[in-house]
Amino acid sequence: MSLKRMLSMLFVMLACLPVTAAYAQNTPVLPPNYKLNGITHIPQHWNNCGPATLTMALTYYDFPANQDAAASWLKPTSEDGNVSPWQMVAYVNTQLNSKIHALTRSGGDLDTIKTLLSNNFPVIIEAGYDPEPDRLGWMGHYLLMVGYDDASQIITSYDSYLGPNKQYSYDHITQFWEHFNNTYIVIYNADREAELMTLLGTNADATQNALNALEINRQRALADATDKFAWFNMGTNYVALADLNPAAYQPKAFEYAAAAYDKARELNLPWRMLWYQFGPYEAYNAVGRYQDVLDLAHVQLKEPGTSQYIEETYYYAGVAREDMGDAARALSNYQQAVQIDPNFTPAKTARDRLQASNTSASTDGNG
Repeated sequence: MSLKRMLSMLFVMLACLPVTAAYAQNTPVLPPNYKLNGITHIPQHWNNCGPATLTMALTYYDFPANQDAAASWLKPTSEDGNVSPWQMVAYVNTQLNSKIHALTRSGGDLDTIKTLLSNNFPVIIEAGYDPEPDRLGWMGHYLLMVGYDDASQIITSYDSYLGPNKQYSYDHITQFWEHFNNTYIVIYNADREAELMTLLGTNADATQNALNALEINRQRALADATDKFAWFNMGTNYVALADLNPAAYQPKAFEYAAAAYDKARELNLPWRMLWYQFGPYEAYNAVGRYQDVLDLAHVQLKEPGTSQYIEETYYYAGVAREDMGDAARALSNYQQAVQIDPNFTPAKTARDRLQASNTSASTDGNG
């Protein structure tokens, strides 16, 4: 298939979407520099950047600087190689029993960071990462944004790996944030929720946010058809639309997502990509490409490091096996996922459903 035809196939959906993609919106005048104060830096324990970074953000609201409290729920198995943004949001919203809440959105930019910080909302981004001096290869990393300065074109972060007041250029953030669909997490007091939603504009609505992020990456791919992250992000946003509003977007969104992920994979994604982002598994399962899911999972499980401790790999393999009719092996995969993370709800739900089905079948058979 020609590149032009693939672009046309993937992008035609935008013209048919029931929610119109939004582009420009009024942006308040931002101060040329700003810095949040009152945050405690926390050096991460091994393999613990998600809980450590989230805990740093919570210290702004006077929570204790104890990353182990978040880690005990977010990753009960210390080797667990990934904590996703939705899990961090779920921890804040369900486990803290407080007025402090969290939300996650995608498609952010430098103005998003500036707007949130200058209005005293701590914001975490997920970005590609390979810092000196260790150079361990590309990986994902969370950064807590705490300040910016337009004159020097610098973002100041609290980096759980490299320390407090770690500075990154605007260009660096722009480049590496794209690797994770420009995803961000906002930590806020419920008393200010209406104010936050106003600042987010059209991105306050999760479905519209996915449409906005899709359009951002469509433009990137049009500008540079070799931008593998733009293609991957398009797949991720199509999956988000399918999940957020199945009646409106399924099954076509999954088909477009699978095609976008295929293109991204042709362009040689980082080998750790599926440690952190799992849209290809969901899209391929949804369109019946179960063997592709199992092949990808097998490759991931052979990689070095903590690749054998990522519950999503087992979960999506289980979904593929269940849809292929292999309930016994699917149940085993679900159980492996739950063993890594007992709080991983999708695997728990699937495991319990299969176990209940097996019990019912056994009871019927003995009747």
